[in-house]
Amino acid sequence: MEWNFGDMLDRLPEVVPPDNPALIHGDRRISWGEFHRRTNNLAKAFLSNGAKTGDKVGFYLRNRPAYMEAFAACLKARLVHVNVNYRYRENELAYIFDNSDAQTVVYESDFRDQVNAIRKDLPKVESWVEVPSTDDVMAQDALAYESLAETGDGAPLGIERSPDDLLFLYTGGTTGMPKGVMWPQGVLREAQLEGMRALGPAPEDWDQYLASVAETGIHARQIPACPLMHGTGLFTALGVMLNGGAIVTLENTKHFDAEELCATIDRHKVTNVAIVGDAFAKPVLAVLDGAPGKYDVSSVASMVSSGVMWSTDVKRGLLKHMPVAVMMDAFGSSEAIGFGTSLMTADGEVKTAKFAIGDKCKVFTPEGKEVVPGSDEAGFIARGGSIPLGYYKDPEKTEKTFKTINGQRYSIPGDWCTVEADGTLTLLGRGSVCINTAGEKVYPEEVEEVLKEFPDIEDALVVGLPDEKWGQAVTAVVQPHSGASCDESVVRDFVRERLAGYKVPKRVLFKDTLGRAPNGKADYKGITAYATEQLAHGS
Repeated sequence: MEWNFGDMLDRLPEVVPPDNPALIHGDRRISWGEFHRRTNNLAKAFLSNGAKTGDKVGFYLRNRPAYMEAFAACLKARLVHVNVNYRYRENELAYIFDNSDAQTVVYESDFRDQVNAIRKDLPKVESWVEVPSTDDVMAQDALAYESLAETGDGAPLGIERSPDDLLFLYTGGTTGMPKGVMWPQGVLREAQLEGMRALGPAPEDWDQYLASVAETGIHARQIPACPLMHGTGLFTALGVMLNGGAIVTLENTKHFDAEELCATIDRHKVTNVAIVGDAFAKPVLAVLDGAPGKYDVSSVASMVSSGVMWSTDVKRGLLKHMPVAVMMDAFGSSEAIGFGTSLMTADGEVKTAKFAIGDKCKVFTPEGKEVVPGSDEAGFIARGGSIPLGYYKDPEKTEKTFKTINGQRYSIPGDWCTVEADGTLTLLGRGSVCINTAGEKVYPEEVEEVLKEFPDIEDALVVGLPDEKWGQAVTAVVQPHSGASCDESVVRDFVRERLAGYKVPKRVLFKDTLGRAPNGKADYKGITAYATEQLAHGS
């Protein structure tokens, strides 16, 4: 069976009642009938404004109904979704739109100033589509999103699609520059099915797919509490959308509000929630424990976290309020899904960082030798089978991440682990010095280069230190110029003006020398120990 997501969406009206909710945002409710009409209109509008099969569409949006509508329109029109981190600064935004060759950009009016600042540098973007954040007057030099969605007969496009149609998922690069992971829709669908097969029968043809939607899919209501512009939010929401369920987005789109999440679960009887680790889960637990009985969250059947691990104690606490839920760690990345899973219910606990390895996965040493279970030898996780094509316009980085070992092509994003005697994985973290802060990837080199632009700084190194809230806290150790003195808050403000907020070091520490090797190689291990000791003594 060859799958295409646009074709799947076109078949949903056969089994999904048109009055069922597709998207819910506060008091706004978009039914499936409206969803099909609006997304078909949007798809036609993108094409009529110059987009052609395979063209890229940038998504500069927070979590809101327009994200999933425009995403569905791209799938139907055979256009390629490009996620954009809305925390990026202007130079980072311009890089994404240029690197992806975006032909259309859909952005919300809150970001109009940023868009206007970079438009002149992006001649390849032919259509700028503005989504109103409130009741804003639309920009005169942009296409009005609502007008595009409401103009037309709403009929299906009636075009032939391919399982090779792509969607992009941009992820941070090893030098700080994002890379576009190229996912063929047929490959991503097969990766989804492999996960389903591990739990039971999966729909393998059109009849089984539609029967599954009618029986279970239409009853799902999911909140992507994490951003849709990240893989965890997007891929979980995509699964619910393709199964005829409802995507519920939180009204506070600028900051995560744990109390709003609990109230929304209660109000709409949400069944599924996607988060990114303890940075989301701990505030939710605090709200529920702080006001027992105030919110009924017992409708939740699953809460999934990906991108960063979350702790067993927090899962245990949430299960007291969500007694039928399955708490799931999904071990994956932008470059592959299905490395492993960790499930916890009220009847059973799993140690943090313990995962059941996926069927298509192996663990190898740097020499290419498969790790023997129970050997305590560390290796990198590799996922074969249904994996992306590589990185867009970057064959060198593609070759480094997507390697062939013993004749099999694998995706190897850099996560290290050991394999227990029973075959389960214990995750150790990234083999590189990538910092994972609340699910956001921060690569030290990018922050270091900005720090070294500060007039009084000679050298800088950046590490991630364990942090209860963030998972890892971005921490800088800098070497001032001889005789110079630096103010920590001034240095942090300097970085904040140039990089996204989550990349700004939580602390900046000072050291006379960073102890680089004669060849310039950084001693990250030594710097991490130094930072840990300094902060432990209250520096």
